[in-house]
Formats: sequence, C-alpha cells, structure tokens
Amino acid sequence: MVKWIAVLLVLFAGVARADSLRLVVPQMLPVVGEMIPVTLRGEYTSRIALETVTFPSSDDYDWMQLARDQWRDEEIDGRTVRVFERRLAVFPRHAGALGIGPVTHHLTLVGANNLREPLDVTAAPVTLPVAPFPAEGTPLSARSLTVEDTLSAAPGALRDGETLVRRVTLRAEGTLPHLLPARPAMREPWLISFAAPEQRELQPMPDGPVTTVIWEWHLRPKTGEPGVLPAVAIPWFDTATRQMRTAEIPVIPFGYASFRDNRSGAERLPAGQVGMALFVFAGGITAGLAAAFLGLARRRREDMLRKLQRLSPFDPARRSVKRSARASDLLAIRRAAERYLRRRRALGLPVTGRETALLDEVLYGRTGNPAGFEAKTAAVRAIFRHG
Repeated sequence: MVKWIAVLLVLFAGVARADSLRLVVPQMLPVVGEMIPVTLRGEYTSRIALETVTFPSSDDYDWMQLARDQWRDEEIDGRTVRVFERRLAVFPRHAGALGIGPVTHHLTLVGANNLREPLDVTAAPVTLPVAPFPAEGTPLSARSLTVEDTLSAAPGALRDGETLVRRVTLRAEGTLPHLLPARPAMREPWLISFAAPEQRELQPMPDGPVTTVIWEWHLRPKTGEPGVLPAVAIPWFDTATRQMRTAEIPVIPFGYASFRDNRSGAERLPAGQVGMALFVFAGGITAGLAAAFLGLARRRREDMLRKLQRLSPFDPARRSVKRSARASDLLAIRRAAERYLRRRRALGLPVTGRETALLDEVLYGRTGNPAGFEAKTAAVRAIFRHG
C-alpha cells in the first residue's frame, strides 16, 4: 500500500511540474518607445475546461496583443503537453529598469468524475534595462518609417484663386499611433491654411503593429507673391539598424503662375524708406546698408540672415558638441549632435543622415558595451566629417 501511495505522489508531482507559465522576452537593450516582443507561454498536462488571463497594465509601459491566443499539442520530454501562447508588444515609457509581470492564468480543470477544479498558474515577473531615447523631443522608435506627400496641383504654378490640397501620409512599423508626432503647422504670413481632421489607424500584425497617420491641408496664397513652405524634419530611431534617422516632409514652392506676368511694385521699398536709406547712406555706408536690410521683405531678410549664418565661423551648436566630448558624456554628445545637425538642416547645409551612425552604434549598439576613448573620439570626428 505504501508503495502505491509513493507512485501516486510521484505521478502527481510530475503533473504539477508540467503545469507552468512563463514570460519569454528576447535578449535586447531597448530604448524608450521601442517595441519589446513578449510571449506568454503556458505548458499544461491537465484537462482545461475554461481559462482566462489578463496582462497587467502599468504606468511604465504601453502594451497590446498582436494576435489571437494559440493552443496546440507538443511533445516535451516524451510527454504530450498542451501549449498556450499569447504574443504581445510592450513599449517602455521611461528609461531605467522595466518590470513586466507577474501574470496569472486562471484555469478551470476537469478533475475526477468530471468535477471542475480551479487552478491559478503564475508567470514570474521579468526585468530588463531600457536606454534613454538618443535625441530630444518625443521618442519615436520604429522598424521603418515612410512619408508620402501628395499634392492636388503643381504648388508653384497654381491658377488664380486655386486652392492646393496637400495630403501627407506617415506609415510606421513597430509603434503605436500616439507615439507618432503631432501634426506640424503649415502657417506663413502670406498663406491661408485650413487643416482637415487627422486620421490615425492601427493594424495589428504578427511582427508588430503598423500605424498610419494622415494629415491633410487646404492651402491658398493671400496674394500672388511666390513663397516657400519649408521642409518638416521627423527624427526617429531605427530599431533595425540601431541608429537615429530623419524622415522629411519636403519643401515646396508656392504661388500663382500668373504672378510673373503681373508683377507690381510691391517688391520695391516704399518711397519714404528709399529716401531715408539715401539720406542715411550719405551719412555712412554702414548705416545705409543697415537701413536697406531693414526695408527688405521678411522672407528676404530671413534668406539673407541664413546666408550670413552659413558664412559665419562661429557655430554655437558645434562648440556644444566639443564641450560634451571633453566631458566624456555620451548622452550629452548625442543631444548636442542632434542640435548641431538640426541647425545645419535649417541653414541648408549638407547633411547626409549618417553623421551619428558611429555614435549610435557606440551608445545603442546591440551589445550595450561601453566604448573606449578611441571609439568615442572616432564617433565625434564622424559627426563633423560627414557634416
């Protein structure tokens, strides 16, 4: 009798060990906003009549389920086991240690004589480190990001009174709708702009969500004078290459085609300003040039200031990168580099998009190993060499 009791205890222990639940998270060093694929996996030998599981919410992350739960039979250690899997995506909101779980699977088992017995199986929590987002502003991490710009007409040759409809579509893989940037403003002193309600859509996919954002504007110039709508840069972290990239809504010229045939004296300085400029010029060439500069249209003044800034040897953003490099603070170097490259784009200076590739590899590479002095120095040199 004792022998049979021992056998039953061994069998019972084997069944108990087989009923298990765990969180499966890949080895990775995610940045803020990056999708972390998580699989909740259960292995059961008991007969299950009912089941329910709720993934815990947290202030530290956003999450979503990617696909329907899967149930299948597998052979594990010579025994047929009922396997449960739920695929999820977790998006960390902050840098630091991220805790996920615990998660409990509430089961109702079919016992002896078809009696129903409750059983809770719990997956232990997991913790992984999250790195800061490598740039200023709202974190945007994705597997890919594309921008499609559709125009209803040629923006630089509109018919008199014609309204241009501009439709910009952002498509991002591996992120959530609220993590994409807010709609940029299309405003200029010479422009009448009306923005249609934006559209944000989410499509769950097995490899992660696909988010689409659509912005639409109705644009018309107040006068026939040509203008330019500047480009809009959208910085984002490429989770495939582990580098910062910049998507761009392109610059477009704007105006009526008839303007070149109907120019008036609107571009000339008013008579009072011309007389004042001549009078000041008689008093000195420096004051005369200053008065002429002030008399220019706002857009022309901005163009002239931009040209002067390009020629100026003093670049505060460049000096900020060098100061951060001397302090050996990699995150400070990355933020200063972002400001330096943003200034170059604003001034129309060449930017390849590869300036921070080496720095991103040092700071956010897959291994997460700290860099030596030579690697830091090479990364800083690459910023200025490409830029």
